[in-house]
Amino acid sequence: MIKVRIATFEVRVGDLNYGGHMGNDRALQLFHDTRLKYLHSVGCTESDIGDGLGIIMTEAHVYFRKEAFLYDKLYANIESGAVEKYAFELKYMVYREQDDVLVVEGSTKQLAFDYQKRKVATLPSAFKEKLH
Repeated sequence: MIKVRIATFEVRVGDLNYGGHMGNDRALQLFHDTRLKYLHSVGCTESDIGDGLGIIMTEAHVYFRKEAFLYDKLYANIESGAVEKYAFELKYMVYREQDDVLVVEGSTKQLAFDYQKRKVATLPSAFKEKLH
């Protein structure tokens, strides 16, 4: 199971909603950016996890814990969850750096996907190893 502090962010004016705090739509973007940075750190991308395969998302869960405001510095941890034959889960925890308060957490489920054949595929063994 991986568990790493993988990404840092700053809340920008475009991230705010009418309530003056980070909008809910930003959470999935933070998860996406965190996932991309993690994949890059293990030599992969969303379109290349080995054996000519990419990934496709099938689920996303978001849990809002606290507000984040303009110029707050955030950092994200990522860890692997269940790893199955075709799919794997990633869990995200986003904290406000100033006080280490959990702002948002959640998870996504991805499938190995053959974009040439347009169908689900078995996760490559070498990629599975990177998730442990």
